Amino acid sequence: MDWHTLTVNLFHFGTSDLSISVLEKIIRPAVVYLFLVFALRAVGKRILAQLNPFDLVVLLTLSNTVQNAIIGNDTSLWGGIVGAVALLGINTVLVRLYYRGPKAEHWMLEDKDIYLIREHQLQEDALRRLHINVGELTARAHERGFDDLHDVNTAVLYPNGTIYMKGDASSDSSRLDNILRQLHALRQEVAALR
Repeated sequence: MDWHTLTVNLFHFGTSDLSISVLEKIIRPAVVYLFLVFALRAVGKRILAQLNPFDLVVLLTLSNTVQNAIIGNDTSLWGGIVGAVALLGINTVLVRLYYRGPKAEHWMLEDKDIYLIREHQLQEDALRRLHINVGELTARAHERGFDDLHDVNTAVLYPNGTIYMKGDASSDSSRLDNILRQLHALRQEVAALR
């Protein structure tokens, strides 16, 4: 096998669609990427906030659904590399634009924070609109160290999908005092063992 045949086989591993230009192989992933970013920001707050089995299936099948739109019928190694480089490039550019400041946030259709719990009151309209049930929110509260939703004074869904939870200062203080008492008791037990 000569060098030319080896390089041709390497870069055309799979079926290469030579009718698609390199420029089109760059533009197609960029367009699909932009569509998915804006679509997920518009309808995917729940997906960003938490990933349950249904949302995971949607994300996995979504990637398979747009595969052909990204590189067309080109299944060659070269086509995949060009598509991947285009995706990484557009991601790098948008992330840098997004973190430049407030003007970029408006350009990226930045939403406001959404209160899920405000002053110990569940915000039923927001939960219903985002399709988040009380059980899912309770599970998030448990992950954050709260025993119950009644311990949560404020729960906010940030535009990036993060849920921030805060308890009352008095409950936070009592929780800290309890931890310090337990730590002190542990120290005494360890000292007694010596």
